[in-house]
Amino acid sequence: MRAFPLGGFVGFPDDDPDSTIPPDDPDLLRNRPVLDRAIVISAGVIANLIFAYVVLVMQVGATGVPEGFNYQPGVAVPQVMTTDSPAAKAGIKSGDTIIAIDGEALPASENAIVDLKTAIERSPDQPITLEVLRGSETLTLTATPEKSSEGLGRIGVQLSPNGDPVFRQPNGIGEIFTLGAQRFQSIFVGTAGGFYRLITNFGETAGQLASPVKIVQQGAVVAEDNATNLLVFAAVISINLAIINILPLPALDGGQLAFLIVEGLRGKPIPVHIQDGVMQSGLLLLFGLGIFLIVRDTSQLEWVQQLTR
Repeated sequence: MRAFPLGGFVGFPDDDPDSTIPPDDPDLLRNRPVLDRAIVISAGVIANLIFAYVVLVMQVGATGVPEGFNYQPGVAVPQVMTTDSPAAKAGIKSGDTIIAIDGEALPASENAIVDLKTAIERSPDQPITLEVLRGSETLTLTATPEKSSEGLGRIGVQLSPNGDPVFRQPNGIGEIFTLGAQRFQSIFVGTAGGFYRLITNFGETAGQLASPVKIVQQGAVVAEDNATNLLVFAAVISINLAIINILPLPALDGGQLAFLIVEGLRGKPIPVHIQDGVMQSGLLLLFGLGIFLIVRDTSQLEWVQQLTR
């Protein structure tokens, strides 16, 4: 399995029962100082972040520096979050363009998203009429926004400007690296904020968790729109992996770092049987969650739903 390029793997002699290295060898990982072990365990997270930055720099170099946006009327819907969201129940699909709400046309400007979000948020539990452009066909759909914990309406879609960005050639390599760093910061802060909302408001945000099935599906949509956007998509995935791995959860790098912090505070390691029990329990829970998400996202694929009708 390790021959397949599905991610990194590091094996240490500490974990090899057939290793011929003496248990008291000072170069074994478990015999190294706490700081050394923390650096080794964090290496994967650091590599994910470096990779994301390099990919974003490559994306800026390939596409150029954004200099504006060629707005078209309406608001694009890159993704419908879940099949039971108000948008999905109304018949909205990923790739649609919402051109009007309650008879009010959405302008060809950056204000279109704000106008649409404001109208939806002001209509919790009240039906709204949406004019949707799907290819060359115009549809009239009715959606009823759900009321969030803040009392605002939500229909469960991602929104993006309708149109195409305008690019120019970068003014030297310095501007490429600077813009790459700005995009990295923006994605990192947004992703970290998303995990914070997931932890503090799990009930409303749990539906946004995705399995590899959903991630591949989203990547395919991104590739259809613009192949260079796959670089940004790869950076987003890499930053997500870095943040997930650093969380203090069993079976993840963050869980091992938590053990090291406790060891540093108490002056001696936590007993191995306790560490193994926590790690195995965490691995079982994560494996179960992964299976659940894969089954859920597979069942939501359009071709699967057609088979089950």
